[in-house]
Amino acid sequence: EETRSRSGSKTYQRRISETSLESLDQTHDTPVQTEEGRKEGSVGIGMYKKYFQASGGFCAVYWMMLFCVTAQLCASAGDYFLTYWVNKEEQRNVQELMARMSNDTVDVRVNATTGEDFFGKILKFVGASEEYNNYVDIYIFTALTIATVFITLSRSFIFFNLAVRAAKVLHNAMYTGVTKASMFFFNTNPSGRILNRFSKDMGQVDEFLPTVMIDVIQIFLSLAGIIVVVAVVNYWLLIPTVVIGIIFYFLRDFYLITSRSVKRIEATTRSPIYSHLGASLTGLSTIRAFRTQRILVKEFDSLQDLNSSAFYVFISTSRAFGFWLDVFCVIYIAIVTLSFFLMGDAYGGNVGLAITQAIGMTGMVQWGMRQSAELENTMTAVERVVEYQTVDPEGQLEATGDKKPPPSWPEEGKVTFDRLSLRYFPTKGADAVLRELEFEIKPREKIGIVGRTGAGKSSLINALFRLSYNEGCIIIDARDTGSMGLHDLRKKISIIPQEPVLFSGSMRYNLDPFDEYADEKLWKALEDVKLKSVIQDLPSGLQSKISEGGSNFSVGQRQLVCLARALLRENKILVMDEATANVDPQTDNLIQATIRQMFADCTVLTIAHRLNTVMDSDRVLVMDAGKAVEFAPPFELLTGISGSGIFEGMLKETGKGTYEQLLEVARKNYETIHQSNV
Repeated sequence: EETRSRSGSKTYQRRISETSLESLDQTHDTPVQTEEGRKEGSVGIGMYKKYFQASGGFCAVYWMMLFCVTAQLCASAGDYFLTYWVNKEEQRNVQELMARMSNDTVDVRVNATTGEDFFGKILKFVGASEEYNNYVDIYIFTALTIATVFITLSRSFIFFNLAVRAAKVLHNAMYTGVTKASMFFFNTNPSGRILNRFSKDMGQVDEFLPTVMIDVIQIFLSLAGIIVVVAVVNYWLLIPTVVIGIIFYFLRDFYLITSRSVKRIEATTRSPIYSHLGASLTGLSTIRAFRTQRILVKEFDSLQDLNSSAFYVFISTSRAFGFWLDVFCVIYIAIVTLSFFLMGDAYGGNVGLAITQAIGMTGMVQWGMRQSAELENTMTAVERVVEYQTVDPEGQLEATGDKKPPPSWPEEGKVTFDRLSLRYFPTKGADAVLRELEFEIKPREKIGIVGRTGAGKSSLINALFRLSYNEGCIIIDARDTGSMGLHDLRKKISIIPQEPVLFSGSMRYNLDPFDEYADEKLWKALEDVKLKSVIQDLPSGLQSKISEGGSNFSVGQRQLVCLARALLRENKILVMDEATANVDPQTDNLIQATIRQMFADCTVLTIAHRLNTVMDSDRVLVMDAGKAVEFAPPFELLTGISGSGIFEGMLKETGKGTYEQLLEVARKNYETIHQSNV
């Protein structure tokens, strides 16, 4: 017998040696994290359209721009009216001085309607008398000032309301895109990269972009108003204005080529910082246990230095851009000022208006150009947010018509795998992890799934829940799961994962997040898993708060909570993904006993590393290299009635004593099943 045992073990080792490399080499099958993409070139006009559409549509943007233009018209009209007023008073003073010098008694009141002045024509048209001209001037200037203030405030209120709405819509669209994304997206994008989009990029859209955009709109409208006012005073100044405008355009274009790329580099070098920080916090206990703090600090400093260097280059280019803008603005002011000396005769109001407008334009042009460049740089954040809105979704959530299963589905729990293949990559033709699986699980059957690491055990769960890309069919109670909605499928299959998940909130929320069951049913489920007394001892019972990740419960207790959650659902199919791999033997026995008792009428699929947990299964599915190599009752596999000896060899690896003990368990269970069938 011992010789036969050694012979069987050698046969098993030979078979394993033929498939071990194929089972373990999954680097070509499993998705790995990819480098974050970075777009090049200018931000297209389509990105601005998407932002404005998110803000409420082009109708709302049209009204906002109407308020902006009206506010600038009122402000420019006020400046020009002030010039008209100063010129009129200057003319009055000149006439009064001439009258005194000639000792002649003349009427020194100036007719405000004389000449071809714009405001003079208006006053003449409305019939303003000479006596009340000064009062009319005050009223007009006051009205223009009040209108400017009121319309400017209204413009700002409308604009920031649109900006808040745009930020909300973009955030919700990105959140929807990420939550509906396939598992391939999460496998290829680390959490730090996703967190970067939701924190830094979304923060730019929330806080920085509205300020920059309103600055750009306001400054460029102000510049247009200044140019018009200066041109009215001296139209020859349009020549240097056009020249300096062309210089500014090419200077800005040259700056944007560099700053845009640097901004994108800064954004992509920021993601590894978040990933490193998150991983360090998660593994903090391990880091301290092995005293590797210095290594982690050096890695963090290296990532931070890389990001800071990119940010420093961005700031340096901005400062250089501002310096050259200042140089050309000073030249423009000098030209404007000297032009009035060369012209000779000119009203003081016109000269003062032109020079003050040109001086004000100095800081305005620099700030406007920098903000316009910053606007395009900041729009890269919108670009990155929109990118996550369009990630490939995993499938339709809710089916309609005949594809939607009835509420009572599945009634039996029969599962058929029909030429099923599974791949983790979305591209067709990629290497399959599961290959042409064909087998049937009968209703209420208890199936144990075993195999070496990388054999494809957990991939079966992915295929069942449609977490990856399936080819072929999985049929449950005569319905193809590939044609129904994901919610329709997943809510009908219960799962107890290897790493139990508890959410921050109350115990009731963890058991029944959608408030579908009464408290009595929750207490009954907790009693079935022997947790009722533990929850009753908590200060608030079912309303007691659960720490993040359920850290105030042991691993075994968290697993029992997941089991209670599955009991509440009363689904006909239960999947246990190595659920007892990390719990103590007592909790393991409790879970196994509860499943045998409470899920007797359900189809149960158990993925196990410890072979003793599948010995009382109706049948055992042995996976290797993505294929089902054995599928029969454990006793038949161990005695050679069925199978090729792989499962028998795996059990013999545990030792002779364990082998004989588990063989006896399999024999008793086999006899019990056959007697009940008879």
